[in-house]
Amino acid sequence: CARKLGKEAVVYLHPILEPILKETFGIITYQEQVQQTARDMAGYTLAQADLLRRAMGKKIKSEMDAQRETFIKGAIANNVTEELANAVFDACAKFAEYGFNKSHSAPYAYISYQTAYLKANYPVEFLAASMTLDMGNTDKLMLLKQEVQRLKLPIVPPSVNASGVEFGVNDGAVVYSLAALKNVGSGAVQHMVEKREEGGPFKSLADFARRVDAKSLNRRAMESMIKAGAFDSLAPNRAQVFEAIDQIIGLSNRASNEQAAGQNDMFSGGAVSAPELSLPKRDNWLPMERLAQEFEAVGFYLSGHPLDEYAASLRRMRIDSYAEFAQKAKAGGIKAARLAATITSRHERRSKAGNRFAFIGFSDPTGQFEAICFSDTLNAARELLEPGTSVIVSVEADIEADELKLRLQGVEALDKAAAAVVQGVQIFIRDATPIESIAKRLERKGKAPVLLTLITETGREVDVELGRNFTMTPQIKGALKAVNGVVDVLDL
Repeated sequence: CARKLGKEAVVYLHPILEPILKETFGIITYQEQVQQTARDMAGYTLAQADLLRRAMGKKIKSEMDAQRETFIKGAIANNVTEELANAVFDACAKFAEYGFNKSHSAPYAYISYQTAYLKANYPVEFLAASMTLDMGNTDKLMLLKQEVQRLKLPIVPPSVNASGVEFGVNDGAVVYSLAALKNVGSGAVQHMVEKREEGGPFKSLADFARRVDAKSLNRRAMESMIKAGAFDSLAPNRAQVFEAIDQIIGLSNRASNEQAAGQNDMFSGGAVSAPELSLPKRDNWLPMERLAQEFEAVGFYLSGHPLDEYAASLRRMRIDSYAEFAQKAKAGGIKAARLAATITSRHERRSKAGNRFAFIGFSDPTGQFEAICFSDTLNAARELLEPGTSVIVSVEADIEADELKLRLQGVEALDKAAAAVVQGVQIFIRDATPIESIAKRLERKGKAPVLLTLITETGREVDVELGRNFTMTPQIKGALKAVNGVVDVLDL
């Protein structure tokens, strides 16, 4: 873009310099223009021209005065009038002070126009390309993912049957890259994509293990892909797949060894057989654990957020989101607030006086932020300030250079606060199978009513009130939803 607009940008220099730069030197940088002018007009050597460039760039008056005298003498020796030599020197010096922003603003404006046009007319493609460009930067990926959500564009989570090395586009949705996951290399992903293109989508975990070269499968990469949900299309229970990693890698090793030795199943007609793996029996991860594992693999919450289950309770408690608070604080409004967030990091330091303080990282559905926590608050709330814990924090804010600086003033457990305002729940089931598991997850230590509703084969609903003295938090509600056989769990 700079080269394309170079000829137009030259007009910002000076009418005297314009024909020289256009016709003689072409499109070159300002520094090159100064050096070339000094050499051709005033007979400077390369070294002398570089000294002139430096003097103009640093705007050192004593050096500039000395250079002017040398420049004019050299120009006069080359049959250039003293008046013209002074005008050219003044033009170069003036441009060094004021012209840089003008000559650069044109190409930057052009680039801004192009990117704005692309984002307005091809938002999915634009954001997918932007995420590919920054796939190694978790913070920027998170911001771009939030922009995808703000524009209400669908995003396809990582998948061995849909994702590639780069972020892609499919039916108007951004397809998340497998190579953007932690511990997953682009070479391994490229190999998986090639196998998928050769033999079609992977049909099962066993099919995946047999077709993918064992050298491309290492335990850390498999763990990240499972935590991010890359195998959900083959086996939705991530906990089962996670415990079967050794089986998957073992099957892949055996298949690779058989292929290397030229062995095939004698009854398969030359095709490699793919017996199903025997997955261990265990319940799927609870929603909170599932999101925590996803955060570890992706670097931020992708498919949801731990606070999603608390949305109704937070509205009742009138808790602002971080984005809402930041907007009000920067506009000169409130400087303190109570925010709900999940802790993502804690880095402790020691002051010169010997007191411990910490920088605490937080996340809520609208973004991530950091707050400094001084010794008094740190000592009082240390047990709650663990990564993965969801809390309500009291913060005070200062604005420094348009940046929000937060100080932590207090911390309380989100579960405890939510339990005081959450209403009862209605649990829907179709048969008696999940009743025992439901009973294990209910505690009679609160004031919330629980209604059990049986949906009969004819569609009739039979309600049974279990009591009005249960503890009910969004986390318990999420655990109830995860019970096999539970159709739904709704607030009363």
